[in-house]
Amino acid sequence: MDRDDRSGELDPAVLHVDMDAFFAAVELLDRPELVGRPVIVGGTGQRGVVAACTYEARAYGVHSAMPSVRARQLCPDAVFLDGRHSRYAEVSRQIHAIFKKATPKIEPLGLDEAFLDVTGAKRLLGTPRAIAQDLRRRIAHELSLNCSVGVGRSKLVAKLASRAAKPVPTRDRVEPGPGVVVVLAEEELDFLHPLSVRALWGVGPATGRRLQALGIRTVGELAQLPEGVLIHRFGRVLGTQLSELARGEDVRPVVADRPAKSIGHEETFRHDVYEPAELRHHILRMADAVAEALRGEALAGRTVTIKVRFADFETITRGHTVPFAIDAPRAIDAVAGALLESVELRSGVRLLGVSVSNLEHKGTPRQLAFDVAAGDRAADAAARAVELQTSSEELAGVVSAIRARFGRRSLGLASMLSERGLQVTEQHQAQWGPTEGDDPSGSAAPPTGR
Repeated sequence: MDRDDRSGELDPAVLHVDMDAFFAAVELLDRPELVGRPVIVGGTGQRGVVAACTYEARAYGVHSAMPSVRARQLCPDAVFLDGRHSRYAEVSRQIHAIFKKATPKIEPLGLDEAFLDVTGAKRLLGTPRAIAQDLRRRIAHELSLNCSVGVGRSKLVAKLASRAAKPVPTRDRVEPGPGVVVVLAEEELDFLHPLSVRALWGVGPATGRRLQALGIRTVGELAQLPEGVLIHRFGRVLGTQLSELARGEDVRPVVADRPAKSIGHEETFRHDVYEPAELRHHILRMADAVAEALRGEALAGRTVTIKVRFADFETITRGHTVPFAIDAPRAIDAVAGALLESVELRSGVRLLGVSVSNLEHKGTPRQLAFDVAAGDRAADAAARAVELQTSSEELAGVVSAIRARFGRRSLGLASMLSERGLQVTEQHQAQWGPTEGDDPSGSAAPPTGR
């Protein structure tokens, strides 16, 4: 045991485990011939975005959420790979199985990072630093992947510490990071105050610009501002949050098994879509994907929402709540289709999405006696959705069982047929934009004369 290790004094003891270049690292597992090369994962088409990249690509300035076109300009020799969400989810489950050997208190933040509360594990497994180092060894040995771990008393400190533990890319080589960074209670302010204010939760580009206009660039400078000034400038909620975080105050607990708030699917099309009939076809595909995801989690929801982004990037949402939770594809499609009809299609549609929220576990008692006012398009669709849920629920279960055995694309509705065959969509398919040579949505070529 390291006698200089004082991490056992942390109470609570929070770990933030962040996989290093996770999506790209998983791709290298499957394609080891690419190790050492700049690899970029995401949507490879003109409208794609970067999901992740190797550190060799980061050395050229490439980063996640960057448009793929810009990434090609910065790193023309990079290897571009289409993202495979299902593969990353598979590996993520293996990582979480390793986490569970340390603590049951795990709060996922996507597929590649999580908070772990190891306060109760110290007596059995050792200090938080030792637990973090053991997790890194296990993940490297069992999965051939690397991660960085931050350790502190709070989520805020642990997350920022994991960032400090990361490798550092240069044009010549990737400098290994510490791997584990521990921030003790008396070190928190010295650690936080030199950081940019953009490192704090709640400080996005807009808030960052407003703080910069006040001459505030670092967390330390923010901490010197009276809380009242921040409340006056940013409102009570955000102003108070900024003041507390700048002082290192973060009392949010690690919340295990946080329930999903919504389940959805959206796609950016390779070409803008103008025709209502084509958009209606996409709504059906997406409703089917969302329904399948709901049934996989034994969930149903009462609120259906669509998202429409036009060619000029204006984005609108429309939602409607039905009398009881639904999960049948045709029921979700009925509401989403009616919501689409309520949108004025003044120009081409760049992105379309369907989601279901107000979730509850299947089997929750529901009230079948209700009245729906007629005359409103969405209300009429809600009544139709309830009817379809009741009549097609058993059939939807059979379809899910067949797909589970023979593959997701083995069965679909006849109305999902197009010139390119049966268009069965998986949730998160084309999450980072369309591929370079194909449109995963099956969109036709763009209309002429527009």
